[in-house]
This record gives sequence, structure tokens and C-alpha cells, in this order.
Amino acid sequence: MKAQSNILAIGAAAIVAAIAYTAGPFPLAYKGLGEVFVFVFFGLVATVGSAFAQVERLDGVATRFKIGSQLFTAAGPAAVDAVRKRGGEVFLDLKYHDIPNTVAGAAREAARLGVFMFNVHASGGRAMMRAAAEAVAASASGSRRPLAIAVTVLTSLDRAALGRELGIASSVEGHVLHLCRLARDAGLDGCVASPHEIRVIRNQLGAGWVIVTPGVRPAGSGADDQSRIATPRAAAAAGAHYLVVGRPITAAPDPIRATEAILAEIGA
Repeated sequence: MKAQSNILAIGAAAIVAAIAYTAGPFPLAYKGLGEVFVFVFFGLVATVGSAFAQVERLDGVATRFKIGSQLFTAAGPAAVDAVRKRGGEVFLDLKYHDIPNTVAGAAREAARLGVFMFNVHASGGRAMMRAAAEAVAASASGSRRPLAIAVTVLTSLDRAALGRELGIASSVEGHVLHLCRLARDAGLDGCVASPHEIRVIRNQLGAGWVIVTPGVRPAGSGADDQSRIATPRAAAAAGAHYLVVGRPITAAPDPIRATEAILAEIGA
């Protein structure tokens, strides 16, 4: 009920803001700060407020939350701060992929935000990944160092797309293992890989290598735009450390019940 009340309050504030923008005795649309008003009330307030309400709604059920490129682009570090103020931990899923110096700077900022985990694209190469690992190690003095993990092959890609569109001749599994070994040699903590590659990664890289698995879909759920998927039980049994579950929870009629069902399935 508290989360629902907060959502209603955010909606009411947005309506009042819309009226104040173009109507009333002092319409802000015609003032110098009109653009700032739009950014604050229809950008930060609406976006961060909605995310905050969702985190609050799952309070006591989920403790770690992924912030991806859509929310971070809309709200920036304020989104991370909103989750952390509610006691949640953040997986910053921005998939950094750039020259080593740029990625090192981004990694330092991720560490300063206090996230518990963030990722880079393994296809950026060993030097880029090493720069991220070293930047995090250097900036984490006196505080817990975030996990730095490497994205291998997106779960939306299959073998045909890997070869035809990206020109990679090896199998998906073979390419994922290659990227994991590069990431390990560069000093990263683990990888992001689909449920289909978990067992072979675990067998090849050992128990200490962190495996984060998206493409998790409860039985009966649609695959959406994912190609390599599995149920929560199958992904957990294969050896994943963390499961990333998005739309099956956020788009569910009852996100709390959906989350509890997934936790029950994996025995958490």
C-alpha cells in the first residue's frame, strides 16, 4: 500500500506540474526556467520516483536491483542513489565498451557511486578490461570494491547471428569461453553469460569465477527478444551466482508474487 501511495503521489505531482507549466497566473512555459522545470519534474521526478516506488514495493523480497542504460540515461546517478537510500544494492548494467582510458574513468565513477557490481563488454579487449580492473582496485581504498564483470555474448544473439552478422566463426559456447578467459587474464571478477553456457564456464573457470545470468524466464513466460534462455531453477542448478530477471517481474500483474515464485523455485 505504501508503494502504491507513493506512485499516486508521483502521478499527482506530475499532473500539478503539467498544469503549472502552461496554465495559472504564472505559466512556467513562458519563463526562463521552463526548460529546467521540464527536466526536473518530467525527467528526474517521474523517472526516479517510479523506480523508487518499484524498489519500495519489493522491499523485503528483493535486495539487489539492476539499473540499465534506459533508467541511467533518463535519471543518471540519482537512480543509483534512490535504490541505495532504500537499502538496496545496485548492479550497474551499462556495458562499458570504449578505449581503455575512457572505460577506466567510467569504472572509477561506478565505484564512487557505491554499486556492488558493474560490467564492461569483453569484446573491448584485454587492455580495456585490464584498465577497468585496475581503476576499480585503485579507487576502492577504504571501501568495498565492486565486482567488475565482462559481458560475453548477448542473450539476444544465436549461432547464426554470431557468424552471419558479426563474422565470428566459432560456436557461441566457444566464443563465450574465449572471452571469459580474456576477462580472467585481465583481472576481472566474472562474466555475464546466458544459461546455455553456465556449466561449461563453471567447469573451465572454477567455483570462484562469478557468473551473472540474464535470459532467465519462468516456465510459461515468453522469450521476448531473448534467444538463449532457461528457467530460474535450471540456471541456478547449472551454477550461476546471480540471476537477472527483468520483465517477468516488472511487467507482472503482481511483481511481489512473481518475485516470490522465482525465489521459491530456486530455493532462496
